[in-house]
Amino acid sequence: MHKEFWNVAEIIEIFEVDERFLAELEEQEILCPTCVDDLPTRQYASSELEKLRLAKILVEDMGVNLPGVEIILRMRQHTLEMRRQFDVILEDIARAVRESLKETR
Repeated sequence: MHKEFWNVAEIIEIFEVDERFLAELEEQEILCPTCVDDLPTRQYASSELEKLRLAKILVEDMGVNLPGVEIILRMRQHTLEMRRQFDVILEDIARAVRESLKETR
């Protein structure tokens, strides 16, 4: 089952973190809760869960502090964006090569 939003209680249970850890991630702007109309509690979009998972690994398993987590996650995001751009460029090159080969036949 895919959910669009997860509440704090669900996240605490699934990721085995405490509410203070979530609050610290919010303070560092690593996680951003989403305001959902008609819901009284903070909700997190599914896209935020991957950041939480990575932050937990970095802090607990690797001893990275929260400012370090923020930098690593930002660098990861930039790397993913560059990879998407590179994939588009490669697709354009492949398309141009295919068209060029068709013309030479």
